[in-house]
Amino acid sequence: MRHSPRFSGTPLKSLARIAHTRVGAIALEKILRADLGVDRLARLPDRFRLDVPLDTRPHPGRPPRQWASDDLEPVWRTWAPTSASLIAAYGDGSLSPRAVAEKALAEARRLAKLTPTVGPIYDFNDEVALAEAEASAARWREGRPLGPLDGVPWVVKEETAVHGLPRRAGTRFVPATPEPHDATAVARARAGGVITLGTSPMTEYGMTPNGANANRVMPHNPHAPGHIAGGSSTGSGVAVATGLVPFALGVDGGGSIRIPAALNGVFGIKPTWGRVSRSGDISTGTVAHVGPLANTVLDLAFALEAVSGYDGEDPQTLAAPYRDPGSFVGAVRRGVRGLVIGVPESEWSQASEPVARAGRAALAALEKEGAKLVPIRLELAEAALAIGVVVIAVEARASLRAEWSNHRAEMSDDLQVTFAALDGFSAVEYLDACRLRTGLRREMARTFQSVDLVALPSTVAPAARVSETDMRTGFLDASVINDLCRFCFLANLTGLPALSAPVGMSEDLPVGLQLVGDAWDEATVLSAAAHLERVGAAALRRPRIAASIVVPA
Repeated sequence: MRHSPRFSGTPLKSLARIAHTRVGAIALEKILRADLGVDRLARLPDRFRLDVPLDTRPHPGRPPRQWASDDLEPVWRTWAPTSASLIAAYGDGSLSPRAVAEKALAEARRLAKLTPTVGPIYDFNDEVALAEAEASAARWREGRPLGPLDGVPWVVKEETAVHGLPRRAGTRFVPATPEPHDATAVARARAGGVITLGTSPMTEYGMTPNGANANRVMPHNPHAPGHIAGGSSTGSGVAVATGLVPFALGVDGGGSIRIPAALNGVFGIKPTWGRVSRSGDISTGTVAHVGPLANTVLDLAFALEAVSGYDGEDPQTLAAPYRDPGSFVGAVRRGVRGLVIGVPESEWSQASEPVARAGRAALAALEKEGAKLVPIRLELAEAALAIGVVVIAVEARASLRAEWSNHRAEMSDDLQVTFAALDGFSAVEYLDACRLRTGLRREMARTFQSVDLVALPSTVAPAARVSETDMRTGFLDASVINDLCRFCFLANLTGLPALSAPVGMSEDLPVGLQLVGDAWDEATVLSAAAHLERVGAAALRRPRIAASIVVPA
């Protein structure tokens, strides 16, 4: 498919001015429809259209899977400190949480000063972080840590509330007012002793996956600084990839956890819809999920354990079935014998050669370990990107009605163009996309009646090249959006858990494999990803630009 050229700098600013006119907005709408396949949705057969969704609860294909664990030891191959290695050092006194926090804050500032920048923190939380680290150090000295993450540092995407820090979601016009309370996910992590170093920069309102934002000095890809780091959880992905933190918090509405995970070579999971509370996050609508990125699957499991669970402030968490505490961490020991993995060849044929090669090699490694690969057909998967664009974009445009009315000129040029084009989408068109979404949910539920996982590429291609002008002004590039989101919206539209694992490199650029699980079955997703680590098919690789946070006590 041919796409429109990339726009940044002066051409992008001119395009934004054109978007302010009625004729220009109509023309841009037509271009957006063609570039992202939205105009093809109307031609899909009516058999794919089911009822308008009556709720957002994920539809499992079958009852929760019961697996006998092989009780395998967690194995990870990473040069960076993990939560387990930090905790072990705190326990034997060879490392102090205070020293780690101090060094991490200093390293974050060093990364920010590089040219091009790789700085993963936007608002720093020095005073509180150091106080919490001192309290953690005291608990370790007294032998009473709060849990397996006490004293471990992380960063939080700037759309999720951190007490005392602004929550500006990548904008320039939202006031820098300190938040009065933590978001539920942040509060739960803090209760376990996790230390919040600060908030990580994101693209404006999360409306682009490319990692560029004219309102921020955004970090480049630490593996290859002339390339994008992806988004919208850009800073969170870079923070983990550089080794600044073992895990970070992100939010995923159309791949915004899995895309930066894939491009930066880390692990990232979008949990089942309702698994993690969105209370305290700016996310509205029906596709955005809060979840972690991490440098190992064990860290991913620890982080997910820490932030998930029922929350009376978020009714979507009511649907989550009971699970045994520690089950996510326990899944890391399970292995993959007897696991059935569905492989949709129609989707894999759309991936670039390096992505397909690395992904298929990783799947072959699982097959050698006792998993079974079976071909499956997903008729609606190809349309997931277009359906997702209509759903997330129209919901965002509606939820930001006041901001668009009052602060349009203060928004970045790329967001102005996007939102102007969306004004031409009708309610009928949105509801038609919702009906197709129901068809996709039904198709995936049927698929999971016979398989345990669905394997997809995380992205079409590795990280795209980017210029300093692109990063400074933001940019619009439909081909980049397609390459990043092509395989991600399927899990957002269905609410199914999906994980990106770093399974290789294409020259200097990481490549990700995506594993999608049945509703509420993060455990199976984690067990397969952990086994990829165990056999050496997935691993965090040291980037060209890295941090060092370990300072002996």
